Amino acid sequence: MLIHVVKAGETLWQIANNYRVSITSIVEINGLLDPNRIVIGLALVIPTEDVYHTVQPGETLWGIAQKYGTTVQFILQNNQITDPNNIYPGMVLYIPAISHRIQPGETLWQIAQRYGVSLQNLINVNNIDNPNLVYPGTILVIPRKQRPLIDVNGYIYFLGEEAIPIVREVGSHLTYLSPFAYLIKEDGSMQPINDIPAIQAARTENVIPMMSITNFTSTSLGQNLASVVLNNAQIIDRLLNNIIIIMREKGYSGLNIDFENVLPSDREAYNRFLQITVNRLHSEGFFVSTAVAPKTSGTQTGLLYEAHDYPAHGRIVDFVVLMTYEWGWRGASPQAISPLNQIRRVLDYAVSVIPRNKIFFGFQIYARDWLLPHVTGQIAETFSVQEAVLRAIRHGSTIQYDTVAQSPFYRYTDAQGRGHEVWFEDARSAQAKFDTVKEYNLRGISYWALGYPFPQNWVLLADNFTVRK
Repeated sequence: MLIHVVKAGETLWQIANNYRVSITSIVEINGLLDPNRIVIGLALVIPTEDVYHTVQPGETLWGIAQKYGTTVQFILQNNQITDPNNIYPGMVLYIPAISHRIQPGETLWQIAQRYGVSLQNLINVNNIDNPNLVYPGTILVIPRKQRPLIDVNGYIYFLGEEAIPIVREVGSHLTYLSPFAYLIKEDGSMQPINDIPAIQAARTENVIPMMSITNFTSTSLGQNLASVVLNNAQIIDRLLNNIIIIMREKGYSGLNIDFENVLPSDREAYNRFLQITVNRLHSEGFFVSTAVAPKTSGTQTGLLYEAHDYPAHGRIVDFVVLMTYEWGWRGASPQAISPLNQIRRVLDYAVSVIPRNKIFFGFQIYARDWLLPHVTGQIAETFSVQEAVLRAIRHGSTIQYDTVAQSPFYRYTDAQGRGHEVWFEDARSAQAKFDTVKEYNLRGISYWALGYPFPQNWVLLADNFTVRK
């Protein structure tokens, strides 16, 4: 896949022709409603394995050919170059994808072995539904890059029957599904949720259901509730009994603990609770994970951070979800929701005290719209990335890109004359996050939260990774 950022005067017809793909394929993969309406700065995913390489100072054709697993002659032929020494910095070279025509008797496994790619990558790139049904004469595209194996979790708080189409739409991209969430109570019981439809849909998609428990609500921080539970052995025992009953009855395979705003004085009590929980649930055949606030050091102060002991979580539980989002929370001033420069600070600390194969990168997939000028206490509107793109198109806004935060944004004026600033995610910011996951060699990605359409994300996720099922 390639990412193209729309420039002034460009049309979708021109873009499609430039990349030798159909307009329909661009429209479908990016979820565009009207191919005749695009705006400057809009990032489009281009569905192709072809490469357009911009020559850098000091590069040679031989080096470029080696990088893309092809030959100098192949590049010369496809760019009408007669003199291999006649290339220069800034020159764009077209390097088409390698293709293979299936011969009688050949299997996909043999073809994958021949080209040194994984069978799963070959299947994914060519959208093959049944690997056992391939026919001689079929042209296959050979993937250029390896797609590392990762775990992917998706939290979902749209429950009941509403969850079913959401899970079915993205289930092929998930390892775990976490219906959010069972609220613990002071007596060790929990407030029930309508999670059975989500669990059943997950199982249909070969996704592992992970039970989620929490101590907070939209109106209560939950610090005192957590304190009562964490410091009483009888309540803990009762809570774990209730958790196990629910997990067995509903078909959960593991537990995710999202206790937030735990009092700093309860840090060790929380760690003890985690160890007790892991000992108990492991003996019952369940795994345990936690969600933790985005800390940049072990000494970071604040109610959200102090009781989240990264080294202890990394030692005790099976994996940890870093909640690397919400810098641009609803009550904040307009800013990137998940700025990558801030996320990298969190990762630098996290990988120093938690094994990388236990770390999930938290990825938010929604947008926020702030009224301007921002007034303290004013709450931003939250909606999908797809809606953010539609608003930009509707208002003819130029989409800008913050290269430090690696996040797109734009401004517009509504019908009442009020100014707005919108921060969201796009193909560029998603790719930057995926590159970061690979750079830090993390176990996986955890989405907060499913139910906000962002078609580009799922296409790029599949282009970058193989999801463990």
